[in-house]
Amino acid sequence: MLFPRRVPAAVPTADQTLPGRDEPTPIPDAHAVHGRPIAGAFAANLAEVQLGLGCFWGAERLFWSIDGVHTTAVGYGGGHTPNPTYREVCSGRTAHTELVRVIYDPAVVTLDALLKVFWEAHDPTQGMRQGNDIGTQYRSAIFWTDPAQQSVVDASKARYNAGLQAAKMGQVTTEMRAAGPFYYAEDYHQQYLHKNPGGYCGLAGTGVTCPLPA
Repeated sequence: MLFPRRVPAAVPTADQTLPGRDEPTPIPDAHAVHGRPIAGAFAANLAEVQLGLGCFWGAERLFWSIDGVHTTAVGYGGGHTPNPTYREVCSGRTAHTELVRVIYDPAVVTLDALLKVFWEAHDPTQGMRQGNDIGTQYRSAIFWTDPAQQSVVDASKARYNAGLQAAKMGQVTTEMRAAGPFYYAEDYHQQYLHKNPGGYCGLAGTGVTCPLPA
């Protein structure tokens, strides 16, 4: 007899999470696809948004190929444990979700265009899961790094939510707030599907499109 996996009801609080460590996870200097740095100081004309849409392997691939995206990296955020390991995040005891850090040029690609890709590539109505990927680390999230981005995020959510309701689907459960610390994932996770072209990608959208603003 098969028993269904239990979907976590809530993200753990700070006093329920693992202590972590002071040392950051070692990461490569260069992006495996285009060779640009994935960390450090970026040019002043570039902007950043952090997006969680389930397993970060397939999610990162979506964004590194977009014209105007300078670089991408995968990591953990939205929780409490400093410098967590992948195993710790998957335990559900860090409160982090899997994220793609997107560094982009707003003069070439708008935040609205990036959010359109975000909404349409996954199902943001599922709470603590994406399909068969179950756990707090798979929750949908948008973390902005500039207060001016919040109104764009809010409006984008409203447009997509209207489409979901017209299709008689669920409400958006995406966590949306200012970004906290971003902790880089281990080297082997960075650009995983470039290094492993046949690797797992569980992305699946709802079929509902997100219109761009008029």
